[in-house]
Amino acid sequence: MLYSVLLLMNAPAAEPVQWAQLSIEQRIIIRVPMARKGRAPSRPVPESRDEWKEKKGPRCIALRSIRSASILMDNAIDLLLADNHRYRARLARGCNSIGFYSGFYVEPDDDGSLCSGRDELQARSGASCAIDSFRRLEQAEPDD
Repeated sequence: MLYSVLLLMNAPAAEPVQWAQLSIEQRIIIRVPMARKGRAPSRPVPESRDEWKEKKGPRCIALRSIRSASILMDNAIDLLLADNHRYRARLARGCNSIGFYSGFYVEPDDDGSLCSGRDELQARSGASCAIDSFRRLEQAEPDD
């Protein structure tokens, strides 16, 4: 054993060994287009708000069912689903929906749902707003 140690000590120094670490990350971002294309609206149209009545909504909405979005209020984004249901995503205090006029991005969670109190909408401009709640929208009855 002593002989082996002596041979190693007299051996020429080899090139140093380099170690490297590689991390592979996967990031998926879903873009939700706006229903009406065009320039940024100056203000939401007050008459448009009256077309829909808000009802209690779910905590989460399946991302795969969202087809488009529109802005009718300062602090909310209306979502149109594949089954023609509509939901209003109320944004957290201090967030203005006008920044989302050209659509927004969502990073999906493992469950594939967009949830209030957990997820954020990211505007193409870089702004980000948390979803405070979802409200189900129903067509308002015309006044007689």
